[in-house]
Amino acid sequence: MSVRIYVGNLPKEIERESLEAVFSEHTEEIISVKLISDRKTGKCRGFGFVTVKTDEQADAIVEKFNGFSLEDTELKVEKALPRSKGKEEESSSDSGARRKSSKPASNKSSSGGRAAFSDTETAQPDPRWAQDLAKLKEMLAAQTTSS
Repeated sequence: MSVRIYVGNLPKEIERESLEAVFSEHTEEIISVKLISDRKTGKCRGFGFVTVKTDEQADAIVEKFNGFSLEDTELKVEKALPRSKGKEEESSSDSGARRKSSKPASNKSSSGGRAAFSDTETAQPDPRWAQDLAKLKEMLAAQTTSS
């Protein structure tokens, strides 16, 4: 399974080849390098993605290149979060359209047509914040029971 790595704080003038050169010693591990550019200007929006083959390789690259200095800026390198379902992705992604059409009509609620999720696996919290979320839930439960 491939793993995407977010590379942020890139200079606006950077080219894809320059980003590839940064990761040149890991070419056998890298599947792809993608630089996100502005549609109007064609310049880098300040971030990109590197896709590697395994989770271990991703961890090694994140550890090595997070804080790496490129053209007087420190790169922010971390494992990419899963894509969020936004307007841009829904309109440009075929898979987003398939997911949207495969939902049963019974999941629609009467309040503005918003979907009510019954499957808890689709609405799991980010593991980095799960502990804090649990504490907040406990505090909220304590407030509601005491009032």
